[in-house]
Amino acid sequence: MTQLIYKIAPRALWQTAESNGLFDGAPIDHADGYIHFSTAEQARETADKHFAGQADLLLIAVRSDKLGQALKFEVSRGGALFPHLYAALPLDAVEWVKPLPLDGDGKHVFPELNG
Repeated sequence: MTQLIYKIAPRALWQTAESNGLFDGAPIDHADGYIHFSTAEQARETADKHFAGQADLLLIAVRSDKLGQALKFEVSRGGALFPHLYAALPLDAVEWVKPLPLDGDGKHVFPELNG
């Protein structure tokens, strides 16, 4: 079974990636030297911690098996293993892209995730 990993990105940044044919990351990714992803279990906490209250975000599901050796699971927040991509994200690895709207309390509303 293919594992999906998830990237949260502003809509405008993702639209640029679609125009360019690949996603080379957000400013935080450039600063850290890799593209940050989350597993299904980590995505909500990532949204709360790094994107609280931000509207117009997208959730991008990516097939980990399409990323090869550039994908590493490394210890990060709370000692958990997080997926980090040490390359640009090829758009053919993207399974789906869905909006990540805010509810009335300002929390992100996630679609069903499987990882």
